Amino acid sequence: MRRFPAEWEKQQGILLCFPHNGNDWPGKYHAIQWAFVEFIKKISHHETVYLMVSDENLKSKVADLLTTASVDLERIKFIVHRTNRSWMRDSGPIIVHGENGLEALNFNFNGWAKYSNYKLDKHVPSKVSDLLKLPLTQVVYKGKAVVLEGGAIEVNGKGTLITSEECLLDQKTQVRNPGFTKQDYEAIFKEYLGISNTIWVGNGIIGDDTHGHIDDLCRFVNDSTIVTVIENDKNSPNYEALQDNLTRLQSSFLEDGEKPRIVTLPMPKPIIFDEVTLPASYANFLIINNSVLVPVFNDSNDRIALNILAECFPNREIIGISAIDLIWGFGTLHCLSQQIPAH
Repeated sequence: MRRFPAEWEKQQGILLCFPHNGNDWPGKYHAIQWAFVEFIKKISHHETVYLMVSDENLKSKVADLLTTASVDLERIKFIVHRTNRSWMRDSGPIIVHGENGLEALNFNFNGWAKYSNYKLDKHVPSKVSDLLKLPLTQVVYKGKAVVLEGGAIEVNGKGTLITSEECLLDQKTQVRNPGFTKQDYEAIFKEYLGISNTIWVGNGIIGDDTHGHIDDLCRFVNDSTIVTVIENDKNSPNYEALQDNLTRLQSSFLEDGEKPRIVTLPMPKPIIFDEVTLPASYANFLIINNSVLVPVFNDSNDRIALNILAECFPNREIIGISAIDLIWGFGTLHCLSQQIPAH
């Protein structure tokens, strides 16, 4: 029986991929490099960073950047592999507790069923599992490869998973698995992630390139508490969808039949860059050993969100990481990372 551990459980490290071109952040690549260095530094204080770099030249350059920022290179393990993008939450393996220890799952990344240039990213799970010396399992269902990104699922480690209908069930836009029903997904969640109970919310936020990833919407902060983003501006295009998600969560149940405690997080004011509305969300935080890293956006709600999360994680340090440049790539801290559980 497999089990996908909750993010707050003990980790041996975090998988990241250093950007090697500016295509995901046009016009902001220089700023992104230093934002990444800061992100790496904060994680390395608490655990190992498994850092994918495209080639030996970038490895050397990144090592120099990290040294300049006083990062302990002993906490960095480089993986040399060229990728299309840096979104390890989605192209990286999902690592679960299997019958014989840790097991890496390959959910057959396909560029969010949107982009054609993902062939290099398809090899990320094998590169990571080789380095970690973990068995790698290709996820299949009824003889077909299953496509599922890590950003689409959120678990409490006890048997409950949250996901969104927009991401997994829409049969017109970014269709990962044509014809799959809720029952199909729930069978996959049970077999590969040890899930007995799935909570379905509705739609994601405006500007989300992934078409409804849950890690911009709703997150477990412990095994019985869910934080969910809401929009206070009734004129916002996000207002109705986020209210619907809140209502669904309030009527949901956990794996033990109890109702979850629901905590609301605000949304930052709209961030529009080059006439594009970006999917900025405080829910895209990353839980690491002893700390929680939270994207912040030079917004008055930054302080409110940090305080709410501080109450949710009383025994962890809450650290805001400026994501005003990162979000130009349509994702921030959680999207960029994938946790590696401890043995």
